[in-house]
This record gives sequence, C-alpha cells and structure tokens, in this order.
Amino acid sequence: MIARIYQPSPNAMQSGRGNSRHWVLELPRGSKGSIDPLTGTFRSSDPAAQLDLRFENLEAAIAYAKANNIPHRVIRPKTVKRVSRSYSENFDFDRKLPWTH
Repeated sequence: MIARIYQPSPNAMQSGRGNSRHWVLELPRGSKGSIDPLTGTFRSSDPAAQLDLRFENLEAAIAYAKANNIPHRVIRPKTVKRVSRSYSENFDFDRKLPWTH
C-alpha cells in the first residue's frame, strides 16, 4: 500500500485559509478494523490508523518518506481562482448581468 502526501483543503464552513499551508503524510492502513458491537464505533488495532504526520513543506514530507522507505504518492492541490468582489460592485452602472427583482 502507498502513503499519500497531500495538502488538506480548508473547512467549507470557513472562508479563512488558516492551517491550509502544511502538508500531511497519511500512512497506509494495515488492517481493516471492525465495528464495536456495543458502541457502534469503528476500532482498529493498527496504530498507523491514528497517525497523520504534518510537515511545513512538500520537500520535508518527501524526504521523510524516502528516509523511512515509505512508498508514497504526492497529490497536488487544485488551484482555485478567487474573484474579489465588493458589495458596491452590485450597484455598478456597467454590470455584466442585469439586476432585477
């Protein structure tokens, strides 16, 4: 199994970009695990299932994976083109789309 190196996407409920600059090395899960019959929660005896390593940059994550002989795959983040708009642009005289109520 192959480990994944990716940059997590920000929370959909927040507009900020905090904590989205780091890279995560997610180790492959060894065992399937099971569902606890009493509580209904998922449990696993694999300690790697609870471990995700965070790195400041992509090069550090790749260097760690290579140093520990971990086969890995890098998943690049999709770039989002953000258009900054202000509230006053809703009332511009030369609007592209008509404002009708």
